[in-house]
Amino acid sequence: MAHLLVIADSLAFHGPERAVPPSDPRLYPQIAGSRLGMPVNLVARQGWTARDGWWALTKDPMVWGEYLPRAGALLIGVGGMDQLPTPVPTWLRESIPYLRHSRVRRTARDALRTATPPLAKRVNGPFRTLPQAATDRYLTRMVQAVRALRPDLPIALLSPPPWTGPYYPSTRWHAPAISAARAWAARERVAYVDIEPVVAPRLSTCNPDGMHWSWEVHGLVGEAVAEGLGA
Repeated sequence: MAHLLVIADSLAFHGPERAVPPSDPRLYPQIAGSRLGMPVNLVARQGWTARDGWWALTKDPMVWGEYLPRAGALLIGVGGMDQLPTPVPTWLRESIPYLRHSRVRRTARDALRTATPPLAKRVNGPFRTLPQAATDRYLTRMVQAVRALRPDLPIALLSPPPWTGPYYPSTRWHAPAISAARAWAARERVAYVDIEPVVAPRLSTCNPDGMHWSWEVHGLVGEAVAEGLGA
């Protein structure tokens, strides 16, 4: 039986209050899979970028060895976190878990969490979490790798989601990310699922963090994904 393979970030398993089990029928991947008549294989973690999606596709044997061969469609739900503003380079933030002592890790993590909102607002987000060129490059690698094994597999890209909230106070990179994603999807012949019209007007009803969605939004996004892949 064909499955819907979803490679995504925390939007795929986080509700309006907290993270929930990936099999929760209210989540957008499950809604899309239900509409398409496909069980869902979800591969996702919090904060994943396009680079993480590429690593998951090529380094996780369950993904390339089990999920991909039985996939009836692929939804790329990574790339949205790439646009988030950060006042420090991503490599510096991601190196914190490798600090040797737990006290040092906690101190560094707390300091970054406290400093990020005011710094991002003050300097208007000079860095993206991942540069646009890198996002495009990793997304392209994902599609090329999938098509080498499954040339006829339907593929869709979820558009970079809008957000609002105090932790990421600058939306400097959102409009350029939308334009770049749309152009990339056209260039790579990938279906483009535009979620801006359904998410943006409803951000006030979502999680207080301004990023994770209400169940209503999950439902609308799931319907849009099913429509995009079905077409």
